[in-house]
Amino acid sequence: MKFLGFFFLRFIYIFVSIIPFSLLYLLSDFCAFILQYIIRYRINTVNDNLKKSFPEKSLEEINIITRRFYKYLCDVSLESIKGYSVNPDRLLKRYQILNPNVVNQYYDKGHSIIIAMAHYCNWEWGTQISGSVFKHKLVSLYKPLSNNYTDKYIRKLRMRRNMELLSIYDSKYIFRSKGNKPLAYFFVSDQNPGNIKKAIWIKFLKQDTACLNGPEHYARLFNLPVIYADIQRTERGYYTVEMQEICSKPDETLPGEITERYMRKLEGIIIKKPEDWLWSHRRWKLKRTTFKSIKI
Repeated sequence: MKFLGFFFLRFIYIFVSIIPFSLLYLLSDFCAFILQYIIRYRINTVNDNLKKSFPEKSLEEINIITRRFYKYLCDVSLESIKGYSVNPDRLLKRYQILNPNVVNQYYDKGHSIIIAMAHYCNWEWGTQISGSVFKHKLVSLYKPLSNNYTDKYIRKLRMRRNMELLSIYDSKYIFRSKGNKPLAYFFVSDQNPGNIKKAIWIKFLKQDTACLNGPEHYARLFNLPVIYADIQRTERGYYTVEMQEICSKPDETLPGEITERYMRKLEGIIIKKPEDWLWSHRRWKLKRTTFKSIKI
């Protein structure tokens, strides 16, 4: 069964790599219709998340966001696969880092950093082109896939673009010395925490939200500046990325402060354009408990 899943992925990769972007988006429109109206992929989760996050919006407004979300979801899924077969120089024309010096200045000072991302717009292209823009040695944390063949294949694709991948299960080792060259650690930080006992709880989109403590923990422990990658879609298949400093001196912050800044920045971005966030994720499945956790 794992072989079938692996070969299906290879087929999709080959097919997507040879078709032009114009056909890619026709395919995406078709997939979005199937996903929303036929398969109804996580439709209840999407609707529930949107209604709770935007109680002031009418049912018609929620439905509009939902339709746009499924188009976005299919766009970013196919774009992510397509990106591995596109020349980095060509990809940079579609995915522009507006101010790379916000990151590169830390390399010039010999400082490693954390780049905090989110499941907003196309985060995958960000990891695919960063090696052509930033001076740091790049490290991306990821959760290994259950299919070993697929996991190995995806790792191979990602590492072609000068991005080292490290499992989240090895996180306690990854911030140790890796040579003299400064590193940039990429975190997609809007996921559910693996250990609720260590969660940082924040009111986010009007809901109690358990947040990862890892990025803040390592930032404060090793005094790593934290920079947020604000990705915006300017038109279909084209993005801009503004690097925004969240914290330059983490060792001077209070517990929960860095996470609060990150979540507030992301919240403001989502409110302005909600359809470009990953609403199918069961973001609020964890509930506040009696566990000792940090409350903001």
